[in-house]
Amino acid sequence: MPRLFGTDGIRGRVNTYPMQPELVLRLGLAAGQYFRNGHKRHRVVIGKDTRLSGYVFESALTSGFCAAGMDVFLVGPLPTPAISFLTRNMRADLGVVISASHNPYMDNGIKFFDREGFKLADEVEDEIAAMVVDADFSWNAPVHDQVGRARKIQDSPGRYIVELKHSFPAGMTLDGVKIVLDCAHGAAYRVSPLIFEELGAEVVTLGVKPDGLNINKDCGSLYPQVLADKVREAQADIGLALDGDADRLIVVDEDGQILDGDQIMAICAGEMLERDALPGKTLVVTVMSNMALQVFMHERGGQLVRTKVGDRYVVEEMRKGGYIFGGEQSGHLVFMEHSTTGDGTLAALQLLRIMVSKGRPISELSKLMIPYPQKLVNIPVQKKVSFDQVPVIQEAMRDAKAQLGDTGRVVLRYSGTEPLVRVMVEAQDQCAVDRWCAELAQAVNQGLR
Repeated sequence: MPRLFGTDGIRGRVNTYPMQPELVLRLGLAAGQYFRNGHKRHRVVIGKDTRLSGYVFESALTSGFCAAGMDVFLVGPLPTPAISFLTRNMRADLGVVISASHNPYMDNGIKFFDREGFKLADEVEDEIAAMVVDADFSWNAPVHDQVGRARKIQDSPGRYIVELKHSFPAGMTLDGVKIVLDCAHGAAYRVSPLIFEELGAEVVTLGVKPDGLNINKDCGSLYPQVLADKVREAQADIGLALDGDADRLIVVDEDGQILDGDQIMAICAGEMLERDALPGKTLVVTVMSNMALQVFMHERGGQLVRTKVGDRYVVEEMRKGGYIFGGEQSGHLVFMEHSTTGDGTLAALQLLRIMVSKGRPISELSKLMIPYPQKLVNIPVQKKVSFDQVPVIQEAMRDAKAQLGDTGRVVLRYSGTEPLVRVMVEAQDQCAVDRWCAELAQAVNQGLR
């Protein structure tokens, strides 16, 4: 049986393994038993995005946690980073998010935060998973008067809004700044517009009418061209696109040009280096980040540390090295001074702070780093076999690396959340990128069909 947890929790098609209500109920029982210790009352915060199936899994988790003796606090649709914050703020033992992030509505997922607001380590997830999949596992159920209670927390959106506004400099406003904000019909549809409006911005909203089925549909961070068109039409200063659970950010400048996470990190890391506010002069990214970002940091006396793909691994490296800023090209940006996980709205506030303080448009700030040509191809597969065991793939990888040398990179990996192989090639020459991306994709199709 494959590992239950992927790079970002459990995820899959609704009513198909592992996203089945009976399994999710066992997940609540298992996590409840794992985090319950001693005789005090134990708390778990449960939030979700706007998917229709959220009701199913919220109820299943609540039943499992209460049966395991934990009190459940339901906060409804809120961004993933809000659940991380509320878990810390409410001194809960555990936080749970029901979301499949950028996936379409027919998928859903579950991810956990510990009492400090960090995602669980692999070994903890594996211990919980072992309890879930063991049909003969013996539950240490509490006695009848020690089962948990469930209640709704009505003021949780306000708590999160105040927390994020505190990350913006006191006395600074967004007066005169026009923002187009795309919330992807997702978890941030209520709170994020209010944050920018209360700081003084004029906000034009997209993707703020969720119906349970339209999350991420032709909107949000996966479809930034929609935002770009609206920015030009509204003559806005900046466009901000979130995904379904609002833990990632993609930006559009005032001319409608799309900026990814690498370009946003260059702006923010460069400004932090100027202020001598980047410990170790280090930015933590994944293997997918553009080579130009590494050159950018080196030219300014800084360094880039790379991790496996997944914001959880970025955070682990940041904690280990005492670093405070890192992220992914996909737009997961972690500002450890303010949050323990990626937060699209928080990242937007930090970018706006720089824009306002410098009095320069985003188009000008983004020219600090020009990305090398890069291409990413996703190839559906039926099985996940080690690439080392597929000769045609190994041969193509050797040829590509030999030809590109120090002027390019190749990354081949399986998606942690979908049945896909991701082929990424980057180089200083676009023709080389196109050629080797096509050859590697062909090798994957040939070797894994």
